[in-house]
Amino acid sequence: MYVHQPPGFQEPNNAGKVLKLKKALYGLKQAPRAWNAKLDQELCRLGFRKSEEEHAVYRRSEGDSFLIVGVYVDDLIICGPYSNKIARFKQQMMRLFSMSDLGLLSYYLGIEVTQNCGEITIC
Repeated sequence: MYVHQPPGFQEPNNAGKVLKLKKALYGLKQAPRAWNAKLDQELCRLGFRKSEEEHAVYRRSEGDSFLIVGVYVDDLIICGPYSNKIARFKQQMMRLFSMSDLGLLSYYLGIEVTQNCGEITIC
């Protein structure tokens, strides 16, 4: 991908030339694919395995426990039986990426999700 030199960043000796991008920029058509490849690489490096049936779902087993991560564009839905393992995974991801924790899932693909002690309701 080649781009024109942005205003204010032109090099006088190279006026009229274009720049070749070394990586995808946010907003370009290649950006989602590059993001997905990077996320896949890091999740696999952290011990997750991609589901063969659903490529947007990853699973990591840790002894008697597990974590399941669902990916939707740039959002992650994290599920598991132990909140301390979920918190540790969130910390790992925050060290790798600039991200925020939005707390418990409340909406997903137009579905309202309500979570109470021992109960999850979808509507």
